[in-house]
Parts: sequence; structure tokens; C-alpha cells
Amino acid sequence: MEIAILSRGENLYSTRRLVEAAEERGHEPEVIDYIRCMMDISSSNPTVRYMGRTLDEFDAVIPRIGVSKTFYGAAVVRQFEMMGTFVTSHAQAITNSRDKLRSMQMLARDGVDMPVTGFAHSTKDIAGLLEQVGGTPVVIKLLEGTQGIGVILAENRKAAEAVIEAFMLLDANILVQEFIEEADATDIRCFVVGDRVVAAMKRVGEPGEYRSNLHRGGTAEAVILTPDMERVALDAARAVGLNIAGVDLLPSKRGPLVMEVNSSPGLEGVEAATEIDVAGEIIDFIERRTGSSFGTM
Repeated sequence: MEIAILSRGENLYSTRRLVEAAEERGHEPEVIDYIRCMMDISSSNPTVRYMGRTLDEFDAVIPRIGVSKTFYGAAVVRQFEMMGTFVTSHAQAITNSRDKLRSMQMLARDGVDMPVTGFAHSTKDIAGLLEQVGGTPVVIKLLEGTQGIGVILAENRKAAEAVIEAFMLLDANILVQEFIEEADATDIRCFVVGDRVVAAMKRVGEPGEYRSNLHRGGTAEAVILTPDMERVALDAARAVGLNIAGVDLLPSKRGPLVMEVNSSPGLEGVEAATEIDVAGEIIDFIERRTGSSFGTM
């Protein structure tokens, strides 16, 4: 089976691991820089071209689309869908997950538990916005933020009003969420592949840090999920439409709450913490969905 891995860099850990896992199973993977792809948008013969050739030989596509290139990357994925190629994550699901507001609206629609969240545009509505989420402390998030960047904890009303007003005056889109104090700078990353959570790790922020992101100095260890955590993670991925997802859960007094759903979760942290071959799980998923394996190529 020929598998395209859409990625900006073949030396990135996640990309390398997917190549290794595919080759170990007898497949032929190729890393494609999706930014260099050109599309022929034709109703009779839609195609994707890359470095002078038409990409019509692939049996499956694994998108690893960066946040800053979501629009173009999703367009390339959509073009492969139009060509009838199997993709592990649909273009619409990728764009759903990258729009924090839209993804949370979809989670709410499907009854998935998450922190109380507010969204407003006018500086005249700040008081009502804070009241809606239960008052301070609150977490203020830029819709375009990633890896903990653009996330601010406002511990009192004056600080919250000042930060929200500043963002609004800059015309930045933000979410305001209740602060889950009992989480204690801890969250749980659930790696969903198909209809299973194949690996999970607990991430803990460094002392004095309220964010648990590994990129901000957090640490990770393997964790065994409760049935409730597993159910919520699968429900969240399904609500956004993703077959492969990193679902971040916050432990709370009222049960696990979904903080975010990521369409291109990194493999390095979760594989190191759990010693599970997550890349192999992704290739196995492709085999099951396409009916292709080493023995049937």
C-alpha cells in the first residue's frame, strides 16, 4: 500500500515515526510537503500535483497539517478526498478542530462535558461574560493560540477585565472559561485512533505554572483511563469528526472535562511516556479501513 504523509518536514519526530511504522508493515510511505502541492480543481478530473508529477498513486493519506497552514493544508486534503483517496482525517474535521469556538460549539451540541465557556465581542459585555462563567479566576484563551501560547489566567476581576478589554480593543477573538482549580495544573492527553483510545498520558505543569503543556516545561507519565474518561474522549473526537485526535481532558469535581481536541497530535510525548507504538496504531487503522495489509498488497 502506498501512503502519503502530508508534512512540512520529514525529520519531524511524528513524521519519522509514521514512515517507520508504515515500512515495518511492508507499505511504501512518502512524505509530501503539502505547501508545495498544486491542485487542478476540475469536476471531471480533480488532481493534486507535486514537484512535476500527479499524486494519483496513493491508497491513503495521513494529514499532519500545521496550525499556521490550516487553510491551505485542509484544501489539499479536501482535494485528495475529491479524488477518492482514503484520508485518516477529513478536511472539514481538521478545520473544525482548529477553530476553538466552533469545536466547542460542536462539543456542546453533542452533550460533551467541558468547562463553562463564554464568548462575546463588545467591551460593554465584559461584566456579563465573567458572570456567565462563574466569576474569577478565569482562563482567557486566544482562538488562534496553540501549545499554551495565548492562554492567560486572570485571578481577580480587575485583571480579567483589563486583559479581556485589551484583547477586544485589538479585535482579537477570545474565549473565557471557568478555572478548574482542582485540576492543579494537570491534564490528560488521550490519543484516539478510530473507535479506541490507544494511549493516554498525564501531563503536569512545572511548579508555579498553571499550564501543563510539555512545550512549557511540563512532565508526562502514562495513565490508565477510567471508563468515563475514555467515553468522553471518544465522544469528543466523534463530535468534531476526527478519526485521529489528541483529546485533552481536565479532571474536575464533576468528572472529566474536554479542554481541547487536536487534529495533529504529536507522537513524541505520548510514545515516550507510554512506550506504546502509536504510529503503528495509526497504520493498523488505515489497514482496517482500507482492507489493505502486508499480506494483501
